[in-house]
Amino acid sequence: MATEQEPTTAGDWRVYRGDGQPHDRVRRLPPPPPWRPFAAADERHGGRRQGDLRRATSYRPDEGVIDKVNAAILLRRPLLVTGKPGSGKSTLAHNVAYELGLGSVLYWPITSNTTLQSGLYDYDAIGRLHETSLRGAGGRADTAEPPDIGRYIRLGPVGTALLPGDLPRVLLIDELDKSNIDLPNDLLNVFEEGRFTILELQRLPEDQSRIHVMTADDGPRVPVDRGEVRCANFPIVIITSNGEREFPPAFLRRCVRLMTEPPGRERLAEIIEAHLGADARAASDQLIEDFLSRRAEGALATDQLLNAVYLATSGSRPPETRLRDILDTVLRQIETPGAG
Repeated sequence: MATEQEPTTAGDWRVYRGDGQPHDRVRRLPPPPPWRPFAAADERHGGRRQGDLRRATSYRPDEGVIDKVNAAILLRRPLLVTGKPGSGKSTLAHNVAYELGLGSVLYWPITSNTTLQSGLYDYDAIGRLHETSLRGAGGRADTAEPPDIGRYIRLGPVGTALLPGDLPRVLLIDELDKSNIDLPNDLLNVFEEGRFTILELQRLPEDQSRIHVMTADDGPRVPVDRGEVRCANFPIVIITSNGEREFPPAFLRRCVRLMTEPPGRERLAEIIEAHLGADARAASDQLIEDFLSRRAEGALATDQLLNAVYLATSGSRPPETRLRDILDTVLRQIETPGAG
């Protein structure tokens, strides 16, 4: 069936119409919101994705946040950032890395199944054994030369952050409160010592004392001597938590703690301008007031406000007759007091 071709007028914002008639409107989508591009990494900015770069440059921390970040950097301690979802906790890491010129952020998302081992390194023993078997095919497998073990060891985000270098890396450990009960304490020794060992490399003979392994950010393979990774500069570690559980006192004692507060009216206006420009800020006064009123009744994330402003001010905005219902959906509370 041939697809219908017709111009999309400025007031006709819908791509999907729901009438069962094929058309080509999806080929003429307007540009995405500035925080939702999915282009390849921009090598001019240390391999950051465009979305990460946008978040980094548009983040607006207050003085209290700036002070806590500096304290953590100077003390070589992790910064534990606690706050509601959508309050900019993880964006802070991208902002720090961008401003200090430290390349892309090493990202370690935490789930209930995450272990310290997965953050340090992974050894693909089965893959190496399989290649050894293939090399021995047609002859005696026990005489085949084993493949380079470094091609089967990949450092995790924590392991990569602890590599020695002239400058520290920025490591984001996201939502640590979702981890199993042991992980915070498991991290203590690594952060205190600034090093860890790769047991599989320590067992190698003396003539294989230096092995080049892969990294979490897919950079060039790096040398590891005698299986020990030891940092020269302690990484800038930013740990986020939604406040869903308490951490052990021993862990908290080793962190600089930051409680984030939701941005106020002026800060929200600055965030809108940083993402969407001065015209969008000027047209957003009522939306900001509506957002603040709704946030007082239940949790809302700042990016929900950005979505609402984008829909209300972009060239492909819905008609006024539909805009209010759509904004009600975009600005629906994440949670309400007493829920759960």
